[in-house]
Order: sequence, then C-alpha cells, then structure tokens
Amino acid sequence: MSRTTANTDTKSASDRPASPGVDPHAVTISGIVLDEQYGPQTEIESLANYERDIAAPGEYPFTRGLFPKGYRTRLWTMRQFAGFGSADDTNMRFKYLLEQGKHSKTNTGLSTAFDLPTLMGRDSDDPLSSGEVGRCGVAIDTIEDMHRLYADIPVGEVTVSQTINGPAAVIWAMYLAMAKQRDIPWDSLGGTLQNDILKEFHSQNEFIYPPDPSVKLVVDTIEFQSQHVPKWNSVSISGYHIREAGSTATQELAFTLRDGMEYVEACLRRGMDVDSFAPRLSFFFNSHNEFFEEICKLRAARRIWARMMKERYGAANPRSWFMKTHVQTAGCSLTEQQPLNNIVRVAYQAMAAVLGGCQSLHTDSMDETLGLPTEQAVTVALRTQQILAHETGVTRTVDPLGGAPFIEKLTDTMEAEALQYIAEIDEMAGGPWPECKGGVVEGINKGYFRRQIAEASYRFSEECEAGDRIIVGVNAYRQDDEERPIDILQIPHEVETVQCDRLAAFKANRDDAGVKSALEAIRTAARNDENVMPSLVEGALANCTLGEMVQALADVYGRYSGGPEW
Repeated sequence: MSRTTANTDTKSASDRPASPGVDPHAVTISGIVLDEQYGPQTEIESLANYERDIAAPGEYPFTRGLFPKGYRTRLWTMRQFAGFGSADDTNMRFKYLLEQGKHSKTNTGLSTAFDLPTLMGRDSDDPLSSGEVGRCGVAIDTIEDMHRLYADIPVGEVTVSQTINGPAAVIWAMYLAMAKQRDIPWDSLGGTLQNDILKEFHSQNEFIYPPDPSVKLVVDTIEFQSQHVPKWNSVSISGYHIREAGSTATQELAFTLRDGMEYVEACLRRGMDVDSFAPRLSFFFNSHNEFFEEICKLRAARRIWARMMKERYGAANPRSWFMKTHVQTAGCSLTEQQPLNNIVRVAYQAMAAVLGGCQSLHTDSMDETLGLPTEQAVTVALRTQQILAHETGVTRTVDPLGGAPFIEKLTDTMEAEALQYIAEIDEMAGGPWPECKGGVVEGINKGYFRRQIAEASYRFSEECEAGDRIIVGVNAYRQDDEERPIDILQIPHEVETVQCDRLAAFKANRDDAGVKSALEAIRTAARNDENVMPSLVEGALANCTLGEMVQALADVYGRYSGGPEW
C-alpha cells in the first residue's frame, strides 16, 4: 500500500503530485494506492506489534473499539436529525421520531438542526434573517421558543444533540435555563453540544467572533460543563463538515483530531486538569462512500486520540483516552438524480460506521439533497439503522474485521498520514505541546486548512469529470427524462411571519430594565475574561433574546469576516 506521491518525507501531506501510471481504479478517494491483495506476506507494522498497536477490544489504544463486548451489550444510539419551521413543528417531528423508535432495544436520541439565522446568532426579526426563518432548521430566538421546542419531551431521560457552533454557548445557556424553569436538575441532562468553532473557520463559515475569543467561548462551556452538567458532552469535535466541504478522509481525520487537541491545550492553559474535562469530549465524523477507508479512519482515530491524551497530555483516567464518536452518513454523497439510490448509499455508509465502532449514528434521508426530509424519508432512514442492528448480524462479534491484513494495513497508512498533517500544524506554532501555542489558529490565519480542503475537493471533482470516479445516476447509468418519485417538504412563508409576531409579543411583555442589566453583565464577564456561561444563563432567564446576547459578546469580541489571506 502506498500513496500517489513523490518523496513523502519532504512534501506536505496534501501537496504531492500523483505518480504517473497509477491505475485510478486502485486509488481510494484519499489517494491511497491499494495493492491487489493482502495476506501473510504483507508487511504490516501493527500486526507485528499487535499488543502495542491493536490489542483486544476495550484495551488501550482502543483500535478495536472502546468496549470489550462491543454492541453485544449495548447498541449504538440511533440519532435522527430534525429541525424545520417553528419550534412547534420540530417538536411534533421529535415526538414522531421517538414513537418510531420506542420498540427498539437501543437508545433513541434527538438531534436539533437550527435555521441559518439562529446558526449565525441573529433573531428572526433581524433584516438579515428575511427569507431564511425556519427554512433549513428550526428558528430559536427566546427561552420561550426553547420551551416549545422540547415541550412534553423528558429531556432528563432523552439525550439531546444540538448542532450549533458560533452561538453555541448562548443556545446551551437557553437550554439550561429552560431545564431550570422546568425543575429538571442539570446533573440529569444528557446530550451533546456541537460547539466546534474551529471547523467553521476551515469549512462551513458559520463563525461570528474572531478565532481566539471563539476558542475562549468553547473553553468556557467545557469548564462550565465539568462543574455543573456532568453527563453532557460539551463539544462534539467535528470532522463531518470538513469532509462535506471536500476534504479527503485522511484530512478529515487529521484536522478533526488536531482541532480537538487545540481545545485540550486551551483548557490546560486555563489551568484545568485534563482528567476533569477530557472524558466528556466527543467527536463527530462523516461516513462516505469509500467503504473500507471509512472503517479504518475510525479505527485510526481512536488509536491516535488515545495515545495523544495519554502520552502528549498526561491524562491518567482511561476514560480520558476514549474517543467517543457520533457518525453521520455523507450528505455530500447524496444525489438529486435518482434519489432512491441514496437509500443504498446511506445503508453502506451506516454499515461502515458500525464496523468502525461508532457510539451513535445518524442516517441521512434520501431526499435531503432536494429539501428538508419528509416523514416517509426519515422513517426509511431510521429503519435502515434498525435493519442493520437487528437483521444483519454485524453486532454479534466485536470488530469483526480486526486482524485482517488489508484492514490493519489501511488503518496504519491512514494513521501515518494523519500524524504527518498534525506535525505540520504543530510546526506552524512552534512545535508539539507544550511549545505549540495555537497551531490551529495559526493555520486558520495562514489559510492552511482552506487551501488543503479546496485542493482535495478540486482533485475529486476532476476525477468525477474524467470518469475515474463513477457516481451512479450522475456521470454513469443515467436515465433520460427522469422523474423524481418522491415528495418534497415545503416551508411556507407563514412560519417567518408567525415567528416574528411571537418575538414581538415576547419583547413587549418582558422587563426591559432586567434585560438591559443582564446584557451588561454579559459584556462585563467578557471584558474581564471571565467564564461567560453564568451570565448567559441569567440572560436567558431574564428573557434576553439570542441575537441580543450574541451581540453583547460581539460588543467586546468584535465580529469576524475572514483572515488576511482568505
């Protein structure tokens, strides 16, 4: 197994020319050239050092999974994404999903998608929100909206994931304030806040503040969680959107882990003990079409993270070495053409995630490239996971592919590639920890991540254009006069009108003096470099809106429009 590279010792991990004469059908999406076959004759370092590099399931460095019995004792959480229109609309979808999963022996979790104005920290009545309210997610402006979003849902029993980053601290504060008003103790709340702002600068662009204060806010949430909300995952370090932007699997692996390391180092610089927060860090990966590469990516990720936490940061608690991961099937692989084909793609991607050892899984709906998913589509997506869990037998044996020469060689190769990227990022800021001071932020300022991802995306598009990558129904096996055999969910403009009317009524019935005082307390905490979470919770309880609290922080931190090299 090799790379399509020249002189791998001196070239950047992403700046290497393809070797001439390489059969494109033997190369993975990440550019790894595969041998025709693998067996006892293949030189594989990890198999030669089995106890050190692979070990048994549940044993360090967790290549074969975090738990000795895998899915035999507990299946992965089947998490379905929902969020559209008003809080009431999304609440109805949540209840529908819980009903569809109630007979399963696994946990069912809820993932919340927010609309674009909410993701950007703007209220629905902001002029920049016009036309986008409730379109691609749920609109949340106030603590009242948060109550309606989770009405009649036992949030002390059901895990809740919130896909939000720039205003994550504010949304989480509103959620905690809602729980407080419902007399639900914070120590019973389980769930995950995505809260990974670094990948926004790499790929998705939903940032609000400059990189340094953005990382500071993530550390504030990690610190607050470790003190007050013990069952919550304070950040879901996310490679998913890096992959959706066009990265390779190895770039996704490396950039995601290095982002996680950046948060760890920022927490350590604040004076936190690594074992006080590391067990609640979680990860979020993409599962794309390259089946075996996706399996090996997750195996390599666990090994790298375990070793970094133990050897680089000195974590003593074995739970701090765990890389708990949520996986979502690849939205970017879904096609508008022949959308029923997406059911098959999602099924194989889901199987790769399970064979890779994920802890929770979201399966995309077949119609997501056309619009928000319909009830029929999300039901098929959930049934895909249930069939995988109960009918295929993949849960009967822990890491069933472990020890196979091909799997272990590919895992080793992806690990080596990822470590080279990590070393490059470290060097941008003075070398590995503790010398390194903000390697990812330095890479953001230099445009490093965007260049790498853009180049990888361009190479993949060129391969598709040339026919070296077959996309069924797109560049091969097309049908003339194709009709879409599925319905599309439409969001009426009335949603925006009703949401803005509710927001106006909310503002008219609150204590303006209390709002003003709470917003100034947020600014004061930010100016004094204090943890802003207590003031944000009080702001939510005082009926400050999302946009008002986001702006209070922006009054101190400023707003970011991009670095000098973008």
